[in-house]
Amino acid sequence: MRIFMLLLMVCAVSCTSKPKEKAKETALHQETTTKTTSEKTMEKGSIHQFTVKDIAGNVFKLADLKGKKVLFVNTASECGLTPQYEVLQEVYDTYKDKNFTIIGFPANNFGGQEPGSDQQIAKFCKANYGVTFPMMSKISVKGADMHEVYKFLTQKSQNGLQDSEVAWNFQKYLVNANGELEKVVSPQTLPNDESVLAWIEGK
Repeated sequence: MRIFMLLLMVCAVSCTSKPKEKAKETALHQETTTKTTSEKTMEKGSIHQFTVKDIAGNVFKLADLKGKKVLFVNTASECGLTPQYEVLQEVYDTYKDKNFTIIGFPANNFGGQEPGSDQQIAKFCKANYGVTFPMMSKISVKGADMHEVYKFLTQKSQNGLQDSEVAWNFQKYLVNANGELEKVVSPQTLPNDESVLAWIEGK
């Protein structure tokens, strides 16, 4: 009789422990799957996938920027922040031979402050600020006609870092040597701000 009771107890323990073990295994699997899915969602994309046109109408492959840190900036010729062109040029001259460049995208999204043609913009930049860093053809940086490059820069689903909105002319996006977005800098922050220079220098 005692042996029979022992067998019943062993069977009961065995039957109750298996579902618990299975539940733990299921929970662990779900946690791992969720983590993996989350990691995939957060993977950073690269801006090197895009091809644009420069201000002279030539094809400009952003893949050619591999290995360089890049400051992307939307520009305008009739803005209170337009003198930042001079500072941008100074930063470009200082770091252009140190795996760094600046890419300017003229845009007329704010107050109609970039109304000119590509030719007029190029002439203005050269004559007034001696701009030699690469300038692209005029685009839209917000709204329904937002350029694909700026969709990448402003949408976390594409850049893997954060959602943002271009607040005004001369907002800066700092992209690393792999084409991944690393930092968003406000329009009012100068290109030679300590935080920007520290990023360029890798400090």
